[in-house]
Amino acid sequence: MSLTAPVASPIPAAPAAVADPFLVAGEQFSSRLIMGTGGATSLSLLESALIESATEITTVAIRRFAPEARDSVFAMLERLGIRALPNTAGCYTARDAVLTAQLAREALETDWVKLEVIADEETLLPDPVELYRATEELVADGFRVFAYTNDDPALARRLEDVGVAAVMPAGSPIGSGLGILNPHNIETIVSRASVPVILDAGVGTASDAVLAMELGVDAVLLASAVTRAQDPARMARAMRGAVDAGRLARAAGRIPRRPLALASSAADGLIAAQPSEADL
Repeated sequence: MSLTAPVASPIPAAPAAVADPFLVAGEQFSSRLIMGTGGATSLSLLESALIESATEITTVAIRRFAPEARDSVFAMLERLGIRALPNTAGCYTARDAVLTAQLAREALETDWVKLEVIADEETLLPDPVELYRATEELVADGFRVFAYTNDDPALARRLEDVGVAAVMPAGSPIGSGLGILNPHNIETIVSRASVPVILDAGVGTASDAVLAMELGVDAVLLASAVTRAQDPARMARAMRGAVDAGRLARAAGRIPRRPLALASSAADGLIAAQPSEADL
């Protein structure tokens, strides 16, 4: 008789993730997390966070472009194989945004642009009139426009009609960390869109990213939530998992909300006490 202890069966490996590519502007990506670079305190911390996030697209303000600098953000993105998405951050008029986008196309040889036209310094929310004007001009000029917009379904539809590559509604003001203040509007934009919807601005922690994906957006763009976190790399890893979890939950289908409890076990076979003579 052998005294050797039985060997436990190996735990089955988790099934490979189902291919679920993110399609935008005619290209395909595996990650649905888009990172920003604003608020980063150092290139080394930013690089660690980008690696942990597994992002494939990262936005950068074109005013930071320094082709001669080996330690620039753009040089780092090129080394990491991450696509740079230039943005028009800091522009308050359609004219300034268009000129900035044209500069980005010449400097970076890309027709992709994240269009930001800001109304004021306090809220950093989009100016819908100037945004629409800039979108019309840039689309006519051959740009693939990723439009940062208000959480307004009507405006999102107008921008889509002009020909944007993606609409990017704000969850709440940039850098506020308030999360998604109007989930219904985001969900409405998603339900009516025929182009990718990317939640942009306001994400404060991983649960905000989960909610965004559960609402049906195609991707999440965030910067401050990671770059200003106490541990940027760890938060980037959390955001990566949050986006994946939210996407899976959306595909799986949540249970309906109910005002009262619904037992998860059937009532059949319950043991019931027999009545005593005193009860009869």
